[in-house]
Amino acid sequence: MITQNDIQRLSGTDVYTTDGDKIGSVGQVYLDDQSGAPEWVTVKTGLFGTKESFVPLDRATFNGDRIEVPFGKDKVKDAPSMDADGDLSPAEEDKLYTHYGLSSSGGRLTGTGDDSTRDRDATYRQDSGHDTSGPSTDDAMTRSEERLVAGTRTEEAGKARLRKHVVTEQEQVTVPVTREEVTLDREPITDANVGRALDGPTISEEEHEVTLHAERPVVDTEAVPVERVRLGKETVTDEESVSGEVRKEQIEFDGPEGRGRTDR
Repeated sequence: MITQNDIQRLSGTDVYTTDGDKIGSVGQVYLDDQSGAPEWVTVKTGLFGTKESFVPLDRATFNGDRIEVPFGKDKVKDAPSMDADGDLSPAEEDKLYTHYGLSSSGGRLTGTGDDSTRDRDATYRQDSGHDTSGPSTDDAMTRSEERLVAGTRTEEAGKARLRKHVVTEQEQVTVPVTREEVTLDREPITDANVGRALDGPTISEEEHEVTLHAERPVVDTEAVPVERVRLGKETVTDEESVSGEVRKEQIEFDGPEGRGRTDR
């Protein structure tokens, strides 16, 4: 796309079709008097470059040091003949747009080529300010500057996983245990037990025994569920400072009383 920034590059630049055929070189540049954007150029064609044909810049592009337009060489040469020494009227512009199958922008076009010096000089004699770099606008110059526009984008910052593995720990519990201890009971001889006391030899050797029992602590394990764990996410807000370079236009003025500059 060709913009106002390309105006100085247009003059004298070779014009080609997108197929690589050379049509001619740029003679004059015509700007929209409302937007100041380049909208048409005249292309010098013919054996000695004496004929000038209008070509729209609507879909033209710079390709290196040349301009490419999406129209055939014959299409450009057969464009309606217009006076290239002045401005294009809306009617003339409509006729050209119709030839190229485009819709009209509805603006009046001002020529800025070498042959339109007469028209520019007439404009410069107005009491209001004028744009000496190309299009005649109004009595003010617009100063622009860039501002930082900060935003956010979401990107992956890391991953979290749950892993389960087995560890062995020592635990101690108290278990009540019982045991049997031997006791010695003595009972006197009475009429009730004298018979059992005299049952057997009078004098003899005997041996009695009793089995004692005792509990011993034993340990075993069982698996029981104790809790459930899951991963979740929560959003926290922090503040971070960002910086960047911005450009701004400065307007310098030069007058009888000296020079100065304004940037606000």
